[in-house]
Amino acid sequence: MKEFETYTLSNGIRGIHRQVRSGVTHCALVVNAGSRDELPSEYGIAHFTEHALFKGTKRRRAYQVNCRLENLGGELNAYTTKEDTTLHATVMRHDFSRAVELIADVIFRSTYPESELRKEREVIADEINTYKDSPSELIYDSFEDMLFSDSELGHNILGTKSSIARISTEHIARFVERTYTTDQMVFSSIGNFSVATARSVAERYLSGFAPTERKFSRQQPVLSPQFDVRLSKHTHQAHGILGARGYGITDERRLPLALLVNILGGPSANSTLNLMLRERYGLSYNVEASYTPYSDSGIVGIYFSSDHGNAEQCIELIEQETARLAREAVTPRRMAIAKRQFIAQMAISMESNEGYMLGAGKSYLIYKDIDTLEEAYRKVMALTSEQLIEVAADSLSNLSKLIYK
Repeated sequence: MKEFETYTLSNGIRGIHRQVRSGVTHCALVVNAGSRDELPSEYGIAHFTEHALFKGTKRRRAYQVNCRLENLGGELNAYTTKEDTTLHATVMRHDFSRAVELIADVIFRSTYPESELRKEREVIADEINTYKDSPSELIYDSFEDMLFSDSELGHNILGTKSSIARISTEHIARFVERTYTTDQMVFSSIGNFSVATARSVAERYLSGFAPTERKFSRQQPVLSPQFDVRLSKHTHQAHGILGARGYGITDERRLPLALLVNILGGPSANSTLNLMLRERYGLSYNVEASYTPYSDSGIVGIYFSSDHGNAEQCIELIEQETARLAREAVTPRRMAIAKRQFIAQMAISMESNEGYMLGAGKSYLIYKDIDTLEEAYRKVMALTSEQLIEVAADSLSNLSKLIYK
């Protein structure tokens, strides 16, 4: 079947569709608005807005929003990141138009009733408490806050209990008007019907809203000083992150950095740090490296957990390995294995139609293009060990540290 085909609605919303042989359809509206678009007085509002979208529209009450697709055996869900908010649905093929109509209603006609917001504040406060009870998750955001201090990327997506207590119906309506503009939206779908059908349904339900344009631009975050912070959290284990700024999503060095991070601490059991810290020395059950690119910056992080007494040795070994990668070429055999792993991981991730649809939507939102697996294969296979040394020297030297002990 064909890869994704694209179109643009009359009000500026862009669309992409892929036809597949399946009785199940996935679709999503990806909005280029996240926590980095919040004003200092609005921290937490992007995530709060995501919750508020389900609390009633001009046509439906909250229970009607939640039951519309559930009664058909489908589902409607949403998530918020630093840079985007996505509302997505999964239904049977013949219910596609119902899903699109509901997404349009929720995005463009939500009313954010104050009575519902009062209840939702308690739900989000509980979500914040749950998050704080998990140091392995909390440390990521704490590290990112420090790495992007004094910038719009440097605050927690959830906000704080005090910040969400101040958010009202009027605040959410103003945030949506400022950030949910049609020029910053992509409608993504995947199902067993043509792009002409997808476009026709999208045009019917999404194009009737006036075209709008974003009036502000994001500011690239300034570089923060290197730090080494040790915090007492009274946890059973030590948790640590070593990391630094990475490249933005449009930087041509993004792909070699992604491959390097996969070699260092990707999901495979033969990653360098897993073999060293876990298999060779038995110091850590959990060690992983990640790279999160944003539109104009990024973050490379190496996380580990260990017994308190082993934390310093883990840090020393991680720093030794990152320094080695910045001066020594990856062997041809290891490079070949790494490329094959990386391509296979991408291919396997594309086996999930929902995941593929969501990833393609975000890719088209940012790049205005979508790489096929064949194009990704070609780019990965062209990478050299010299490129990996370059990005390692640039991104893995002078790592900042945050340790919970």
